Amino acid sequence: MRNPFALKTEVLSTEMHLLLALLAAENGEDLPVRRPELFRGMDWESFIELAMHHRVYPNLYPKLKNLGKDVVPSRVISCLYNYYSRNTFQMLHLSGEMEFIGGELERKNIRALFLKGPVIAKDLYGDISLRTSCDLDLLIPLTELDAAESLLAGLGYVKDDYIHTVLNDWKWRHHHTTFTHPNKGIKVELHWRLNPAPSGEPDFEELWSRRRISDLTRQPISYLGQEDLFLFLVSHGARHGWSRLRWLLDIKQLLLQQPDAGQLTALLRKYHYYHVGGQALALAGGLLDAEIAGGLRSMECAPKSRAMAQQAMFYLERMINLHSIPVPEDVASYHKRHQFALLAPIQKFKFILSFLFPYPEDAETLPLPKNLHFLYFPLRPFLWAWRKTVGVQK
Repeated sequence: MRNPFALKTEVLSTEMHLLLALLAAENGEDLPVRRPELFRGMDWESFIELAMHHRVYPNLYPKLKNLGKDVVPSRVISCLYNYYSRNTFQMLHLSGEMEFIGGELERKNIRALFLKGPVIAKDLYGDISLRTSCDLDLLIPLTELDAAESLLAGLGYVKDDYIHTVLNDWKWRHHHTTFTHPNKGIKVELHWRLNPAPSGEPDFEELWSRRRISDLTRQPISYLGQEDLFLFLVSHGARHGWSRLRWLLDIKQLLLQQPDAGQLTALLRKYHYYHVGGQALALAGGLLDAEIAGGLRSMECAPKSRAMAQQAMFYLERMINLHSIPVPEDVASYHKRHQFALLAPIQKFKFILSFLFPYPEDAETLPLPKNLHFLYFPLRPFLWAWRKTVGVQK
């Protein structure tokens, strides 16, 4: 396995080392011969658990199924096959719904860019069965959000009203709202931003001008251009600590398409994701043997990029699920520090400045008529101090 950047992987489990080796290999058939030590003393139950946690079992199953039961127990192959088959049906189900929703949006003249799901599986892997997805994510202009929400409601989707807001802070503190169809069992995330503040990112018109059209369905489906997709994937993966290897595998697959290094570097610099992109390259190259083009080497080799890549190993050394609430206190504390370290100086300034803007908790602590909400600006320090005194954190 080529290792351009020597990440410290000594504390990773035997099962994780095998998982990484399989993801790095083109087909894995010669792995038992080249690296037989990886298969010795294997806890296959832990291996399956890791494969499920990192959402990479669709990629692993085709590589393991032909190795023989003397290398991989038949029960392991059977288990992975069941998950692989189930995921294939899920992706077909999502593909049909994606085409349906895309058609309905087009009929209402609502522009939409599908961010993930089957369209990305087809683009990056050439086969929707090789990537998992549990929902559909699409980006629309903020001005068309109300119309898109009404359309989804008319199609039977139910909105999860989890966003509490004051003075319209939802527009930048949040970046999507969630809808679920009670009968179809499908979740749709309706984005008006790629990421929550203080991220910098291209506006919708810029993204739309570089869009691509997928040939996955009969109904034309628009999705992000190559360089924009890279920016979105690295910003999303970094925001979640690269705690699932599937996100790094996406980066590896995208690099195989050889995006324009000059355009990509300029885009990441413009929106303050240069070192976040470098972190992704260092991790994908160091762990998954991803091919880093010469034009991207300086980004991957930057000291900050590599330092942040090593810091992200914290998440891979443990089986961390940031969506499982409550997050352990030590993990939450580390994640908060790591996320702040990822920010560019201008983003750090905006992040600190955002604490001066009222929070919904301020309105809950001291309810005021809407026409007096501007008073939360001078009152915020006092309301924050009061909540700290009575033990409410914000």
